[in-house]
Amino acid sequence: MHDQSPADPADPSRPPGPTLFDWEFATDPYPAYAWLREHAPVHRTRLPSGVEAWLVTRYADARQALADQRLSKNPAHHAGPAHAKGKTGIPGERKAELMTHLLNIDPPDHTRLRRLVSKAFTPRRVAEFAPRVQELTDHLIGRFEGRGEADLIHEFAFPLPIYAICEMLGVPREDQDDFRDWAGMMIRHGGGPRGGVARSVKQMRAYLGELIHRKRDDLGNDLISDLIRASDHGDHLTEAEATAMAFILLFAGFETTVNLIGNGVHSLFMNPEQRERLQASLAAGESGLLETGVEELLRYDGPVELATWRYATRPLTLGGQAIAVGDPVLVVLAAADRDPERFAEPDTLDLSRSDNQHLGYGHGIHYCLGAPLARLEGQTALGTLLKRLPDLELAVPPTDLRWRGGLIMRGLRTLPVRFTPRND
Repeated sequence: MHDQSPADPADPSRPPGPTLFDWEFATDPYPAYAWLREHAPVHRTRLPSGVEAWLVTRYADARQALADQRLSKNPAHHAGPAHAKGKTGIPGERKAELMTHLLNIDPPDHTRLRRLVSKAFTPRRVAEFAPRVQELTDHLIGRFEGRGEADLIHEFAFPLPIYAICEMLGVPREDQDDFRDWAGMMIRHGGGPRGGVARSVKQMRAYLGELIHRKRDDLGNDLISDLIRASDHGDHLTEAEATAMAFILLFAGFETTVNLIGNGVHSLFMNPEQRERLQASLAAGESGLLETGVEELLRYDGPVELATWRYATRPLTLGGQAIAVGDPVLVVLAAADRDPERFAEPDTLDLSRSDNQHLGYGHGIHYCLGAPLARLEGQTALGTLLKRLPDLELAVPPTDLRWRGGLIMRGLRTLPVRFTPRND
């Protein structure tokens, strides 16, 4: 069941709004979001799952909602029936007992967990990891550059963040292909066998629990060891919390980067003059345009379309609409980041855009902990790809590309490319 925005009773002559969440919408949601921003900026809708929620589409409202303490991350505050609550989080996390992570909790528990995890996941640790991200990037490109063709999602954008976060977490290399299989099932969103997502989440949870147990006796220089070590005035992560945190770092850390790379390359294909600017800058040995460019790609067609679920714990007004206790609220980052009230020429890709406080990594206390790693992976992947395969081009008409289903993330199923083979 898909939502059609209603006609305005105060203005019956105005046509009803666009259909949301169908196949055409997934291909290019931005015209529909522009309509909502203008006519129904905080809009109650029935989602394809049957759950009713408010969509927030203007930048100012989105920023307010992301930082509003009355909007809880805890699914226990959802007023809907119990069966609907199972449709509002990461698939399979509830059955696998993985709910105690940063995306699902509020202060003071959130404050405690984030403080402990931040001790392990530092910008310095990410910076130290940069040479390994470059090695992984070069290795993956090296596997297909002699062929002259590739699917950039399956052969590059997908394995790179999986192997990177596995290595950061301390998953032994001989086990990393299992993670790749589980992660692949998780991002198919119903495209795989029935129950496959929940089964993969359960297998990943069991593996991470066992790995944490093993590492307690043999701590190393990795993120899981740091999570085990993390303590603050006698406070520490329980084994269940450490498992849930390792899971969410992996889950949130790979699909977003898959889509950042895939959507980013796609946006450059669709804006060849911007791509030429970037390639000229890279050829000159500069990094500034790559850095601002990745931020602009996050704003223009970012990997996270809607922020994760929030639930009103008290009545509040948002964009002139009264939100009742228990109502789910979804902040549409993709719509807010194209708001002309905040960004000049928002539908134009400008890699040198300097005033770019996009919401791609969120805002407030739930601002993405992994943003430094995502930036590193995005810059390394796109910069290396464009330098090593300068004549990279789309191998199919743009209209043949298909976008994955799912509510929160925005990403391509495949991205077939061709280029002059390199065998040096």
